[in-house]
Amino acid sequence: MQVYMDYGAARPVRPEVLAAMMPYFSESYGNPSSFHTSGFNAVKAMNLAREKVASLIGAEDSEIYFTSSATESNNLSLRGAAVRYRKKGKRIVISEIEHISVINISKELTRQGFEVKSVPVDQTGLIDLGELEELVNDDTVLVSIMAANGEIGTVQPIKEAAEIAHKNDAIFHTDATAAAGQIPLNSSAMNYDAMTLSSNDIYGPKGVGAIYLKKGLRLKPHIIGGGQEEGLRSGSENIPGIVGMGKAAELMMKDMEGEGGRLTKLRDRLVRETLESIPESYLNGHPKKRLPNNANI
Repeated sequence: MQVYMDYGAARPVRPEVLAAMMPYFSESYGNPSSFHTSGFNAVKAMNLAREKVASLIGAEDSEIYFTSSATESNNLSLRGAAVRYRKKGKRIVISEIEHISVINISKELTRQGFEVKSVPVDQTGLIDLGELEELVNDDTVLVSIMAANGEIGTVQPIKEAAEIAHKNDAIFHTDATAAAGQIPLNSSAMNYDAMTLSSNDIYGPKGVGAIYLKKGLRLKPHIIGGGQEEGLRSGSENIPGIVGMGKAAELMMKDMEGEGGRLTKLRDRLVRETLESIPESYLNGHPKKRLPNNANI
């Protein structure tokens, strides 16, 4: 029997999520931009999903914007913030172990005149807050540090990193693709300005993502068209996918505490018994500050 162990890369859609999505493929298929009953029903479904995603991170529904993926959310967050607020400064600070979408959009921004600096991490993948404090200066427009690394499981001190960014009036963005639904990410408590979210990483469908933007923060859009998502991301919304992401967020919120404890016990047992039984094996990532669902050996 094949055992699938790569949930960090792709996960199945939960049955409850699929059931919630199905009517929007062939029954309630209206365009939310249409001024008739079918369109209004689509708007209601989308707004309910927005509320559910917002609840997962303790945000307001007006602070959630849907995209096609976490990669798009990262691109829009970094480019949109850097270009919109470039008068503030031209320095962007990221960590050495960000997702490739953050690394590559940062490289693109250097070609547009921005200066990108990388914060080193220690052998467990944890960022050096002292180094971050040295790199963030008055010319820094944006700091982007992932909430947790999906490959090695290390959870970053994003609250402290956000404080360093804000001391220099820089925007703080975090890619929470791997962390959402696994650990608490309350927007008020952690004080980030922008956050990337992925549907598939919370057992929703692929092809859907979201951005959290703190009230008052605006980004320069990179897709121009009909002005959907408050003008931030034009294009007809993927209602079945958005409904699925909303349902997935609702289920993750409900299960987070109990499932997190269960997974932590299973993870620790797997790591302990593997290290004891396989000579020269070792754990990658931080031994304590790590996602409950991750074991990288």
